[in-house]
Formats: sequence, structure tokens, C-alpha cells
Amino acid sequence: MEERVAVLTNPTVSVRITSTLSSFEVNRRFNRGITVAEFKSKLELVIGCPAASMDLQLFSTSDKFLQNLDDNDALLGSYPVDDDCRIHVIDRSGTLSGAFSDLSKVEKYEISDDAYEKRADSLRNFKKNMKVGRFNEENVAKHEESVAQKEEEEKAALALITVGRRCQVQVAGQPTKIGTVMFVGTTDFKPGYWVGVKYDEPLGKNDGCVNGKRYFECEPKYGAFVKPLSIAVGDFPEEDYGLDEM
Repeated sequence: MEERVAVLTNPTVSVRITSTLSSFEVNRRFNRGITVAEFKSKLELVIGCPAASMDLQLFSTSDKFLQNLDDNDALLGSYPVDDDCRIHVIDRSGTLSGAFSDLSKVEKYEISDDAYEKRADSLRNFKKNMKVGRFNEENVAKHEESVAQKEEEEKAALALITVGRRCQVQVAGQPTKIGTVMFVGTTDFKPGYWVGVKYDEPLGKNDGCVNGKRYFECEPKYGAFVKPLSIAVGDFPEEDYGLDEM
């Protein structure tokens, strides 16, 4: 075994630890009097790979490669390990290749819907027994009834709304707005019936175009789409804001 002679001025040394398993760098202090094998054992808790699978590389404080720490029986202090130098750990256990983190290599368990339906310990069976979600027939029926009722109300409101009518828009949490109906019908951006409105003021969200499809024409920020139940049509004259007054 090659002899190494070192002059120790401090029994411990502070080193930077990096590894192939992480992009993070950690600082730890070690005793120069331990062997490289003992040093690797301590690194297990820091790096997370088996000591037997480690290869160690020593770098200077300026990150210049110095040499490999390849003698497990040698003392750590027999190598030129100084404060703020870097020791890089190369993992040979297989973790580096993704053997423990690449889910694509894990065999997936699959079960047919019929087989899953028959299992007594499944989440679906639990929901059935507890009458949760879609398995609560009473709540499902109430929800369907509520949706149907709202659709009928929207259809009734829609029958009174025609393009060109003046309207007042009242949406919860927003100020009342006045404008003109520009569009009535279904859209591509959301299901159901919608009413396109050109406001008298720039209080809208668009210019009549949504997701690249144009439904009507107006100036930017003057257009908006609202549900039929939020609109009341009638005699709503355009207000005079005194823009021509001096």
C-alpha cells in the first residue's frame, strides 16, 4: 500500500459534499483520523446510497480535480483534504440510472371494471355503502332536478332576449351594467346558452371574440358574455356622461 504523510494542524476538516444523486451541495465536518471506509459509512446518511457503492473524488477549494479517494483503509487525513474542499460521491448502486425512481419501469397492476366492481375492499364499494357522491340517489336526483329547473328558467328568460334590445346586466359581486344585446345562443367556449352584450362603458372583457372565434363586433373591453338569468331587457337609454361638456 502506498504510504502517505500528512501534517495535521486540525483534527477535523469541513468539506463540501456533492453527489450524482442530487444537485444540492451540503457542508459537513469530519474527523481526519477516520478511514475512508468509515467516511463512506458516514456519507450514507448524507447522500442516501450504500457505502459499498460509492466512488469518491477529491476536488480543491477552487473545484479542481485532485485525485480519487480509492483506498478504503487509508485515513481521510492522509489525502490532501482541506477546509472548503469538495468531495464528490459517484453512486454505483443503480439509483443513478433511475432504477428506483423511474415509474415507467414498474410493472403496473391492472384490473377490469367488472372485477373491481366485485371487490368488497374498494373505494367504490365504500362510497356505495356510505352513499357518497353519485351513489347517493336522493342527492343525485335533487341535483338533476335543480339543473333541469335552471335550464327551463334560462330558456324562459332567453325567449325574451333578442339581438338589438337594450339590457341591464346584474352579476353577483359586480356593479350593474347597461348595454345592448349583440348575440344570443350557444358558444364553443362553454356549454349552455349565453348572451353577448356590448356595454355602454368599457366594463367588459373582450371585443366579441373569444378563443379566436368572433360572435359579434364591438370595441375592446366593451364586450362580455353572461347567462340569460343575469339579464333584464327593457327601456334602458344610454346615459349621458357629459363627455362633450367643458
